[in-house]
Amino acid sequence: MKKRRPAVTLKDIAAKTGYSVNTVSRALRDKDDIAAPTREMIQKTAQEMGHVSNTLAASLRLGYTNTIAVILGDISNPHFSIMMKEIEGHAWKAGYTSILFNTNENEELELAAIQSALNKNVDGIIICPAQKTPDNLTYLKESGVPFVLIGRRDEAYSYVVCNDELGGYQATKELLSAGHRDILLLHGATYISSARERLEGYCRAFREAGVPVNERLIRQVPVVSDGCEAVLTDLENEGQEYTAIFAFSDMLAWEAWCCLLKRGKMVPKDCSIIGFDHIESRLKLPLGLTSVSSYKGRMSAMAAQILVEQIQGSAEIRQAVIDTAIAAGETVRNRNEYN
Repeated sequence: MKKRRPAVTLKDIAAKTGYSVNTVSRALRDKDDIAAPTREMIQKTAQEMGHVSNTLAASLRLGYTNTIAVILGDISNPHFSIMMKEIEGHAWKAGYTSILFNTNENEELELAAIQSALNKNVDGIIICPAQKTPDNLTYLKESGVPFVLIGRRDEAYSYVVCNDELGGYQATKELLSAGHRDILLLHGATYISSARERLEGYCRAFREAGVPVNERLIRQVPVVSDGCEAVLTDLENEGQEYTAIFAFSDMLAWEAWCCLLKRGKMVPKDCSIIGFDHIESRLKLPLGLTSVSSYKGRMSAMAAQILVEQIQGSAEIRQAVIDTAIAAGETVRNRNEYN
């Protein structure tokens, strides 16, 4: 096995430059009491020698690491991958590096991620909580480390979310306005705030249109694993028809689309589909999925901004709700045009 090169110490740099260890240390920390030309010379020499600062030791000494943790539910979903990229960019501009944890929407993995982040002495955490129980957020609050929820809300904490009820309403109204009445809702568990609120928006659109909701077409599916196939099979066995689908996420919308194709059904000719997240705003695909746009970039920027303010001492609970809009694609057929 290749031997690891010995670390370059402050003593090594001092010997090379002719300055004391204390002067080298202060120069590398960019202290103003060291003349600028001297600082630059020492820093350049340290770089040429391959010196790597011991950030762990510095964090123990100073009490901060300039690092934040981002804990997300499913990074295989482009929605979360895009979110992470945007959070990372905004955090970097504010002087913080980011580390990512994936929970697979599992509360035990989420607790392990929180504990690991705390063990790394991060300055703050952005988290999209699993929400099956409140215990993990309670644990996080008791740690004293600043944190902000993103994508899901709990009124006891700071959060940044899109207007999920409005998004559910807009998607359902879009389908109702296109002449659909049998609209299948594929939504997540109702302990997830965003799923619960999108269901409320779905029901509001039906009430406003004076159309009764068919409870048999409200189906819960896992938000991180296959579930659409079983739902569509159950509906077939029950003889329950539908002409449109509103899915909890773009990922579920695409999954449902694949299931329809296996059954010989074409989108939107035989069935219209609307997703949620509009990830095609950042990920260009040849499949023009109609989706609810939640302006993820603004969510990420606001979450990072609020977290930095809390790290710097703000004790104010900040709660931001960003409105949604329909991003038109090619997956909604207007049935009124064929009547």
